Amino acid sequence: MTLSTNQISTLQELARTYMEIALLPVQEEKINLWKALNGFSMQRPMVVIDQLPWNELQEEGELNCVCTDPYWYNVELELRKTIYKWNHFPVDMVVEPFITIPKVFSSSGYGITIDSDKIEFSSGDTAPSRHFNRLIHTMDDVQAIKDMVVSIDERASLLYFQEADSIFNGIAPLIPSHGIGFHLGIWDSLAQYIGMEDVYYELYDNPDLIHACLNRLTESVLAGVRQVNRTGFFNDIANTCHCSYIYNKDLLPGPNQGQGPHTKNGWAFGMAQLFTSVSRETFEEFEMPYIMRMAREFGNIYYGCCEREDDKLEMVRKIPNIRKVSCSPWSDRQQFSEKIGDNLIMSNKPTPAFIAVESVDWQEVRRDLEYTVKLAKKYHVNLEIILKDISTVRLNPDRLTQWADIAMDVVNRY
Repeated sequence: MTLSTNQISTLQELARTYMEIALLPVQEEKINLWKALNGFSMQRPMVVIDQLPWNELQEEGELNCVCTDPYWYNVELELRKTIYKWNHFPVDMVVEPFITIPKVFSSSGYGITIDSDKIEFSSGDTAPSRHFNRLIHTMDDVQAIKDMVVSIDERASLLYFQEADSIFNGIAPLIPSHGIGFHLGIWDSLAQYIGMEDVYYELYDNPDLIHACLNRLTESVLAGVRQVNRTGFFNDIANTCHCSYIYNKDLLPGPNQGQGPHTKNGWAFGMAQLFTSVSRETFEEFEMPYIMRMAREFGNIYYGCCEREDDKLEMVRKIPNIRKVSCSPWSDRQQFSEKIGDNLIMSNKPTPAFIAVESVDWQEVRRDLEYTVKLAKKYHVNLEIILKDISTVRLNPDRLTQWADIAMDVVNRY
């Protein structure tokens, strides 16, 4: 046992609190609401708050961990974060009635180590800027992108699970993690390998190099897909994809009710965030062929992040197995609502800037949410609202609670 008596008792107490939350009847109510949304029969818009500035959310030690072992520190931290969110801004989150015990694994990724310089404007920035030093210059350099390989330490995974069983026995059911998920946003990585400015220039000056990189990155992802499907190390019981809850009658009807650890039984998410700043023709040439190859391997796809999608929805909806599309703060919500139809889900991202300014205009927050919900009602849109990418709340965590209260009031009036 790697843990002290105090650390064990802390984990046990957290588990008791966690299970008290997980066994509340409202969890089943929220699952049914998510299933309705994901089945294109929304009862009301759904709300999530995620990707938080955790360094600013310290209230009375709620997030202070006592475990020092890296593995158990992460288990403890996840319990604390879940309890924290539930206590302060639960919105439509779901707490499942078991504790997931992660397996010990590593992924080679694309085989390239990013070389970047951090640019901090103040000490402890939640999301500091970075300058990426160029690593791929020529066709020969493209070969540095390797096939993805996932390595699982079965012995260590078993030992940690046995240790968890002795800690949580009689307090909480345990589920071993089924494996990993997939991020299909290969443009995020390519920009880091070539540099943010250079990658735009190369679209014009050296398109063959860009296509070679994209093809190699796609092949790497597909190699990873083949491996996890062969070894059964895909996470088919994950209940979120890109901050969005994904319960649905076909693939995940309820907690731990996945259809088997194969990518066809789960979700993945893709994006091309740099492509807010390119033409539709460039998007069609440099993103669509690659995301379509990868998306075919999954049961459902969530597409988009911070980029605009309203101006190219007719292309995006051609992505195989697509179900949710991001409507970022840079999208035209009117145009998005008119085009999305009733067989996709509009995943709206209100701007987190509203709660990052010195003085929050709460009436503006309400008006903005009401505008989105009004559009959804007018055009019969299946809508979820996800407040995410929150870099700061100006050291005022109550802002998240206030935003949550307003958001839930707005959607409950739908």
